[in-house]
Amino acid sequence: MWAILSGIEGNFVAYEAMLADIKRQRVAVEELYILGDIVAANADSEKVVQRIQNPLPGELKPQVCVGWWEEQCFALHGLGLTAEPTELIDRFGKETAKHLWDSVSRETVRWLRGCHFGFFELDCLLIHGSSVSASDELTPETQPWKMLDRLQRVQANRLFCGRSGLAFEYQLQEGSVNSSVMSLDRQQPLQTMTVSKRKVVGVGNVGRVWGKATYTLYNPDSDRLKFKTVGYGNNRELSRS
Repeated sequence: MWAILSGIEGNFVAYEAMLADIKRQRVAVEELYILGDIVAANADSEKVVQRIQNPLPGELKPQVCVGWWEEQCFALHGLGLTAEPTELIDRFGKETAKHLWDSVSRETVRWLRGCHFGFFELDCLLIHGSSVSASDELTPETQPWKMLDRLQRVQANRLFCGRSGLAFEYQLQEGSVNSSVMSLDRQQPLQTMTVSKRKVVGVGNVGRVWGKATYTLYNPDSDRLKFKTVGYGNNRELSRS
């Protein structure tokens, strides 16, 4: 069994609640994947990183890839693809950018830079956004052709993502796709691609909504999914599958 999560966003209490829920599972969890957004403009971000770096005896060592918030940190420190965190400022404003700067140290940013862009295990791509970028947000309303493109880019049959913060299962049925390229002087012959059954899974979000952490359990042998909701604080009665 794999435990897959995203979006801790500096919420230390939510992460602890989720770890406790993993320990309560009847079937042993053998892998723990964190698909980005472990930090945010949250004063507990450093505490979360230290907890991930130093699992307690008997706990799994998390495998971490970068997310949208991590990429904003890189931009703030001049280590990203853009000179400034324009996405962050456009979405949340300069005050949030300043808070993120204060919440995540330079040392932690260097550690985050060493994390993976994503993971490819068996036939599964585990990534924050998609094979395009960490900002690419896939949801249940995303067009099938776009879902197929994101899967085809890396030849994956299963794509697990966390950018939207939603928990969902999106299935693409067997079929075929016809394509052709038309230039100014001629049109290339029609090409037909056969598509097998594939799946895109939104793994939920651990820390964004106070009192409710969501994550995903996945059995790669049986291809079974279970979405988990963990209540904490005043919402402890919320815990359910």
